Amino acid sequence: MEKLVIVESPSKSKTIKQYLGDNVNVLSSKGHIRDLSISNVGGLGLDIDNGFKPSYDVLKDKQSIITGLKKAAKKADEIYLATDPDREGEAISWHLKEVLDTVAKDTPFQRVIFNEVTKDAVQEAFKNPRDIDFSLVSSQETRRILDRIIGFKLSKLLQNKIKSKSAGRVQSAALKIIVDREREIEAFTKEEYWKIKAVFDRFEAELTRIDNKKPHLKNEQEAQAVLERLDDTFTVTKIKDRERRRQAKAPFTTSSLQQEASNKLNLSGQRTMMIAQQLYEGIDLPNETVGLITYMRTDSTRLSSTFIHPAQGFIEKTYGKSYVGSFRRNQGKKNTQDAHEAIRPTSIKHHPDQVKPYLSRDEYRLYKMIYIRALASLMAPAVLNSHTLRLSNQDTVFQAKAQGLVFDGYLKVYHAYENIKTSNLPELTEGDTLKSQNINKSQHFTQPPARYTEATLIKEMEELGIGRPSTYSQTVSTLRKRRYVTIEEKKFIPTEQGRLTIEKLEGFFKQIISVDYTARMESVLDDIAANKAEQQAVVSEFYHTFIPLVDKANQDMEKVGPKTTGEQCPKCGSDMVYRESRYGRFEACSAFPKCKYIKQEAEKVTPESTDITCPKCKKGKIVKREAKRGKNKGNVFYACDNFPKCKNILRGKPTGEFCENGDDLMVELKDGSIECNAQPSDKKS
Repeated sequence: MEKLVIVESPSKSKTIKQYLGDNVNVLSSKGHIRDLSISNVGGLGLDIDNGFKPSYDVLKDKQSIITGLKKAAKKADEIYLATDPDREGEAISWHLKEVLDTVAKDTPFQRVIFNEVTKDAVQEAFKNPRDIDFSLVSSQETRRILDRIIGFKLSKLLQNKIKSKSAGRVQSAALKIIVDREREIEAFTKEEYWKIKAVFDRFEAELTRIDNKKPHLKNEQEAQAVLERLDDTFTVTKIKDRERRRQAKAPFTTSSLQQEASNKLNLSGQRTMMIAQQLYEGIDLPNETVGLITYMRTDSTRLSSTFIHPAQGFIEKTYGKSYVGSFRRNQGKKNTQDAHEAIRPTSIKHHPDQVKPYLSRDEYRLYKMIYIRALASLMAPAVLNSHTLRLSNQDTVFQAKAQGLVFDGYLKVYHAYENIKTSNLPELTEGDTLKSQNINKSQHFTQPPARYTEATLIKEMEELGIGRPSTYSQTVSTLRKRRYVTIEEKKFIPTEQGRLTIEKLEGFFKQIISVDYTARMESVLDDIAANKAEQQAVVSEFYHTFIPLVDKANQDMEKVGPKTTGEQCPKCGSDMVYRESRYGRFEACSAFPKCKYIKQEAEKVTPESTDITCPKCKKGKIVKREAKRGKNKGNVFYACDNFPKCKNILRGKPTGEFCENGDDLMVELKDGSIECNAQPSDKKS
């Protein structure tokens, strides 16, 4: 009996093939094979008059794949759909069944899911197949329909009115968060305040009370008045010691993994998910190909007993019984979907140092962080001793704090990712008097709220319920591609076009792009998945609310012309304006198409040198250049100035350091990560 198994990715098919025997044909769909058609009213792919029934078209680049799948399906006695264990995976399985049913009507289709690509998990999944979950399919289909309606209608509107490239349900809500923060920063008025510190031998104490009130020193005169009332003698009025337990963080969810990878490893959300996908689907080890981590799209912090018990045994054997902790099942945020476990290593036996030779640099770094985080979550809490010292001087109170580490607990393994500062205070008793070496005043100003980084934006989106963990990195990437935001020092700054987009959307679609509405829509999609809401009713209600808003905006939204450059066209005298193309911004005549003048590039500029000798030719210097044409026009890159004799081009900005091999330079990539300029292989040899 021949079995056909269909998965999403070629690498996963290679991994699970070894677990299923010779009579099993494992093929890949390479993701989605169909999408909503661009037919019917407005190109939405929906039959509006027939209950919003969707119609689908096969994706053009999947025609050959479907041909191969149909050929294999004809020969199969059983077909197993083993796509990813989430809504998208469930929908892909349904699409596969719909397409293959035309050639395999009498062949049974079964759905299998596994949270990790290991021999035990895969074989167990095939012992317990199930039918396709049409509630999950309906939830995914509803999301796709809503995104299509919003995306098509708003994008077309904005392209016509203000030349913005796109809008979307989650994308626009995320952009609004960034724009609103920028407005807060611009509206912020800084306020002056002063601090006073007393300096002693081996420690400092800060003023915390004046005449039994919190100090609010608004200017230097008020601070100086406090200094003038003080003398150099301080009395110890209270000593407080408190022992506290610091619990380990929960194992990673998709969101927390992206945040931590950004903060600790300098990896973008997109890069993090790509590497995690590789670790999940399979890594070639000496005796097997195996997935090293569990499924990486999850918002649960749950761990299975199949991991907990071996991990606790490993902790006891390696570090001692006192380091073994109990898993806290309720850690993490509430109201998670909890369909899958947290992200964890598939086996505690696959220690990062043991598998390092078979991983690329970033695969190793991310896997190590996942491994250590899961292990630490099962370890005993760290015990800290907090020491507080209060000193009085002329009806003022100064305070000094210190903390010591009594027991390192989970920090035994997690110290590289969580730094605990320790300090000491001198041994004193209440009633002791001390002479200060100095008493200082210092000026400070209140600070505006910080701009969002990728990590803090993802955290905000998660807390507000906008989007799903699997969509965060794609949303951020889209905002950058549409040039709605720029990034400076890892912080998002809305562009003029990004702000204009939100301004116009707020004027006509304030409810639709609001954070609350977007979050409520995610909740509705969850209800459909749980069979608590009905797809047609949700889509109908949204459509009949949204389309009148679009019609009104088409009628009333003011059309914004291109921004003038301040110069006149040398051919016809009309204003010159900035225009956008797929290759970037350029200056052209506003009278187009009557006048087709385009301003030529500026005279050649001497490239900026980094004073780093080119490691390839050993003669030229690495210089900073700007692409003058093509799809990368305007992009900065680094290359040897000995061109054309030397055609060395770096993948990022050189750091000035050499790689371990000594033959190439370390470079900083666009996502902030540091790598060797030599093209990294998928695995180390």
